[in-house]
Amino acid sequence: MYDQEKYEAHEASSFFPDGLSARQPIAGTIARGDLRLDQHLYAGKIGDNLATTLPPSMPVNLALLERGRQRFEIFCAPCHDRTGGGNGMIVQRGFKRPPSMHEDRLRTMPVGYFYDVITNGFGSMASYASRVPVKDRWSIAAYIRALQLSQNASVDQLSAEDKKNLQ
Repeated sequence: MYDQEKYEAHEASSFFPDGLSARQPIAGTIARGDLRLDQHLYAGKIGDNLATTLPPSMPVNLALLERGRQRFEIFCAPCHDRTGGGNGMIVQRGFKRPPSMHEDRLRTMPVGYFYDVITNGFGSMASYASRVPVKDRWSIAAYIRALQLSQNASVDQLSAEDKKNLQ
C-alpha cells in the first residue's frame, strides 16, 4: 500500500485530454460552507453602510459577551489592554500604541466598524480573519461596546439600585 500508483497534486496525466490528473469544478459551483450571502453577518455591512447592530442570528446576551471577553483578552488585549485603553503589553515593549477604544471617535462608530477592522485590519493592525471565526469577531465587537459603556456611562443611565450602590 505504501507504493501504490496514484497521482500527486498538480501532476500531469495522460488519462484526460487536457493533461490534468484532477477535474476542474463545474462552473458556478461553490464549495460547501463558502457561500456567504448574508452581507450583514460576513461583511459587517447593510448595503454600502457599516452595520449599526449585530446580525439577527446573534442576539446580545451574557453568553455572547462572555465569549467576546474571552476572545478580546486572547487576541486584542496584548495591544489594546484588557480595558481597551490602548496600553497593552506590546505597547509596553515599545510597539506603536493603538487608539483607545474610549476615544469619542470610536465610541460613535457603528458596531460594524469594529467587525470590519478585526476582519480586514487597519493601520498597523493586521487582519484577524484567518484567526478569529466570523461569530467570534461579532462577539468581540459586542464586548468592545460593553467596554465602552462601562467606562463612559453617565449616572443617569444607571438603575435606581445601581445608583444606591455608588454612595
